[in-house]
Amino acid sequence: MIRVVGMHHLALVTGSLDRTIRFWRDLVGLEVRARLGAPGYRQYFFAAGERTLLAFFEWDGAEAVPEKDHGVPQRGPIVFDHVALELAGEDDLYELRDRLAAAGFWVSELMDQGYVRSIYTFDPNGVPVEFSVAVAARDLRSVPRVVDRDPGPVAMEGTKPQPGVWPDPERLEPPGERRVYPGAGLDYFRGAGN
Repeated sequence: MIRVVGMHHLALVTGSLDRTIRFWRDLVGLEVRARLGAPGYRQYFFAAGERTLLAFFEWDGAEAVPEKDHGVPQRGPIVFDHVALELAGEDDLYELRDRLAAAGFWVSELMDQGYVRSIYTFDPNGVPVEFSVAVAARDLRSVPRVVDRDPGPVAMEGTKPQPGVWPDPERLEPPGERRVYPGAGLDYFRGAGN
């Protein structure tokens, strides 16, 4: 069985890493954990908790997306709705809300969603961002909720992975035959002293 242990990183795009660093590092308080780059290409990683990274590619000509309200359905091409980062407590939510407002960013009031309490804003790239604190007695990670009033037939099969839906591989590659191919990011670690 495949074991997912969390999200390693979420990779987004910016036209200005300087503006992005100012927001995520200096305003929100995320530490820069990696600065990778070459002419015409940069990718920076920010620590979002102990196991998760938020990454940004800087691409020339990339423009901020139009702001899209969190959770409001959209038509046409779309990749995701919003990024939600968990804070340690409600004091952090109020402090961050005040910091965002002081810096000139639109930010919502504190909202109680039942399972989390959250504030909503947009980063300089137009990325919709939610900052939340889990409500302990209703944290979906430990207290699942299955309350969809009109679930589809696939959802009705249950919450656990269903066997036999996808074909099994004819053969699993044995450890002695496995190969790992070099990726572009490896260049940054060869001979790097940091």
